[in-house]
Amino acid sequence: MSIHIEAKKGDIAETILLPGDPVRAKWIAETFFDNPVCFNKIRNMFGYTGNYKGKRVSVMGTGMGVPSISIYAHELITEYDVKNLIRVGSAGSYQEHIKIRDIVLAMSASSNSGANELRFGGADYAPTANFDLFHKAIETAKRKHIPLKAGNVLTSDEFYEDNFESYKKWSKFGVLCVEMETAGLYTIAAKHQVNALTILTISDSLVTGERTSSKERETTFKDMIDIALELA
Repeated sequence: MSIHIEAKKGDIAETILLPGDPVRAKWIAETFFDNPVCFNKIRNMFGYTGNYKGKRVSVMGTGMGVPSISIYAHELITEYDVKNLIRVGSAGSYQEHIKIRDIVLAMSASSNSGANELRFGGADYAPTANFDLFHKAIETAKRKHIPLKAGNVLTSDEFYEDNFESYKKWSKFGVLCVEMETAGLYTIAAKHQVNALTILTISDSLVTGERTSSKERETTFKDMIDIALELA
């Protein structure tokens, strides 16, 4: 069994939401689930399973970065038969038209992480969202009248970059925003032939300098969660 997740077989639903922050996972379970049950506390990486509109669904934190989410995604898929992995995270805008609290669907994920360079021997691999989940998210947002942006995002290994202006290189080529996990999630999901999608809420802007507080990132961004849960 998993060495990072203490759940028993069957404790985790086929569809799971994956925020980076375990406190956000707890908030999602307590706010949106009926009868949530905690299945994991190892490393305080809280995980819960409950019901949403009669459907069984789970949520668990993943920590920050490609290595962390890759470990949890691998174990969720191979040990607990999870089929749909939906990252719900925050991101920093790289574009003037991508504003604070805008929602972005990650169609694909560029990256400066070395994980796939190691995996593919220096060749490029293009981590991409599952089409069915992507399409359903768009339809759900339309039905709920929630505006969306969609496109290429950057998965970065660096949170505090030495050269702040380096974001302009990615912005010039149409990258919408930066986060730290999607390329890892999409790659692991593709390897095991399951479905993955990242839904992001813009928490700060590298263009304007605006930002939300850490508390807001833990306990708000409701529209993103509404879309993700409807996919269950």
